[in-house]
Amino acid sequence: MNKHIKPTESELEILGILWERGASTVREVHEILEQSKEAGYTTTLKLMQIMHEKGILTRDASAKTHIYEANVSRERTQQQLLNKMIDTVYNGSATQLVMQALGHHRSSQEELDQIRQYLNEMEKKQK
Repeated sequence: MNKHIKPTESELEILGILWERGASTVREVHEILEQSKEAGYTTTLKLMQIMHEKGILTRDASAKTHIYEANVSRERTQQQLLNKMIDTVYNGSATQLVMQALGHHRSSQEELDQIRQYLNEMEKKQK
C-alpha cells in the first residue's frame, strides 16, 4: 500500500469492520454498516472497489463472491492519522493533543502514569 494514502471517514468505517471481522464479503460489510447508518449496497461495493484500487484492501476473486480483507494494519493507520491530526490541528504539539483529551476525560491514576511514561519514552526518542 502507498504509505501516504489517508482513508476517508467512510473507508475507515469499512476498515474498522474488516479489522474486527477479518476477511468478508461486500454483503457482510454492508449488513454491519446498515446497523449504524443508512448505506446503499452499491455504495458499499463501489467504496470497497475503490479501496482495493488504492491498495487499502486486498480482494480474493477466486470464487463467485469476492472476499475483501484490510491491507493496512489498524495500528499503522491510527499512527498516520494521529500524526496528521497533530500536525494540522495541534500545530505539531502532541502535548496539546494530550492536554485537550485529558481535559474532557476522567483518567485514573494508572492511566495518567501510563501517559506520563509514554510521553517520557517519546521525548527520549526525539533527543
